[in-house]
Amino acid sequence: MGDVAKDLTAGTIGGAAQLICGHPFDTIKVKLQSQPVPLPGQLPKYSGAFDAVKQTIASEGPRGLYKGMGVPLATVAAFNAVLFSVRGQMETLVRSNPGVPLTVNQQVVCGAGAGVAVSILACPTELIKCRLQAQSALAGSETATVAVKYGGPMDVARHVLRSEGGIRGLFKGLVPTMAREIPGNAIMFGVYEALKRKFAGGTDTSGLSRGSLIVAGGLAGASFWFIVYPTDVIKSVIQVDDYRNPKFSGSFDAFRKIQASQGFKGLYKGFGPAMARSIPANAACFLAYEMTRSALA
Repeated sequence: MGDVAKDLTAGTIGGAAQLICGHPFDTIKVKLQSQPVPLPGQLPKYSGAFDAVKQTIASEGPRGLYKGMGVPLATVAAFNAVLFSVRGQMETLVRSNPGVPLTVNQQVVCGAGAGVAVSILACPTELIKCRLQAQSALAGSETATVAVKYGGPMDVARHVLRSEGGIRGLFKGLVPTMAREIPGNAIMFGVYEALKRKFAGGTDTSGLSRGSLIVAGGLAGASFWFIVYPTDVIKSVIQVDDYRNPKFSGSFDAFRKIQASQGFKGLYKGFGPAMARSIPANAACFLAYEMTRSALA
């Protein structure tokens, strides 16, 4: 079994584990990010993460926490095939001699390269997911987008293709997606490798316990979101913005308007759920990847 096929298989299983563990947290994150700014004297729709969970379950049932998971689950094979396969190919390119372990800096470069490639798949997937997750949070606002009640992922895709500029509409938010994925994956893979070597006491990390892999994966995932979270907020508000009456003309405009209306904390709406998600979800992803890759060796 070739290395690319092994990365594809292990990455797919790791991605599925990540998605199942982390999607409810992601739903709450997007709801907090996309809820409209309240008028003076009014309270926000959600007072915080726990309130968003309570309202979501009350109005949509527990299934509401998994809204929008169909598209990421359906594309997890392609997404993780690209992420881990491109990272594997980058490792081959930057390795000075066959069999020589990469430095942590080289792992950072490999992660950045994988981030470039995965952004192309992530953007349309995230747009569909965010539309489904955010429509209840935006209900009752003056945003025209929510007049369209999406019945599911394919309904979102059909509406965007028909009414929002065709294929180009599915790539709305590509710039902030790349601004999230490139540095985020660079940091994540660099931190993951550095922690594994720290725990192993050297470059040979093949004997690490599952507990060590869980800790390394969880902290690596947390580092991803800690570094790039504001770009994710900008991506989300752009992707759920109304096509006919947009609030934002682009990423920099969204940044300026969020800063002006909500201050610095506006760029960190939903940060708690994102961090709460990142640790168990990425711990599950990396553990599943490593175990599957080892079994296929």
